[in-house]
Amino acid sequence: MPFLRILRRLATRVLVAIVLLTLILVYLIPRVPPQDLPWTPLDLNAPIGLATAGKLATTDGLGCKALLDKADIAYRALPDTRRGQCGFDDGVLWTAGGRRLIRYQPAPPPLACPLAAGLVLWEREVVELAAERRFGAHVVAIEHFGSYACRRIYGRTTGDWSEHARARALDVAGFRLSDGRRIAVARDWARPGRASLFLHDVRDGGCRLFATVLSPDYNAAHHDHLHLDEARRGIAWRVCR
Repeated sequence: MPFLRILRRLATRVLVAIVLLTLILVYLIPRVPPQDLPWTPLDLNAPIGLATAGKLATTDGLGCKALLDKADIAYRALPDTRRGQCGFDDGVLWTAGGRRLIRYQPAPPPLACPLAAGLVLWEREVVELAAERRFGAHVVAIEHFGSYACRRIYGRTTGDWSEHARARALDVAGFRLSDGRRIAVARDWARPGRASLFLHDVRDGGCRLFATVLSPDYNAAHHDHLHLDEARRGIAWRVCR
């Protein structure tokens, strides 16, 4: 019957398509870098890949600290902190030694471990490369306005709690380079030149890693800093402004 012949042809084509797809996957998957595959472990020694942001969003607790250890990142685990709706139970503080060479000024801030892991990659794969490309120099210090702060978004008395209330956010104010140059978000973001290009580079690169990246392009409240956070939400809800 014509209907059965059509059905057999359709089934044959589907089978051929499945076989071809299987052969393609068998050939391609071994050649795809692990950082591009969502089911492989996160490696802070590897470059940023297509799946890196999603892996950062799901890392937590002891597993996150194990990633820092494997990457030879020197840190001190912080005691659990609780204050009403605020606090963290996976905090770390940068310490001297290890592979990280960039200081945080005025002092290393407390960071939830997933944010710290993202910053490790951001420093090496984004910030350092941008400084070398734009200035032929290295970043020696990152200036910041802090991380942990028990407050709601924009310091309001009502509304959602800020990621700062969980130490999962950092506000970056500027950078100091090995040639003595200082780059400030407030001064250099909109001023034409290499400093502005550098700041846009590090903002755009951050968007490949963090759940939220907010810059002076977002609103006046961010005129003097880059807000980086690792909020616990799906990768489809990432914000880059």
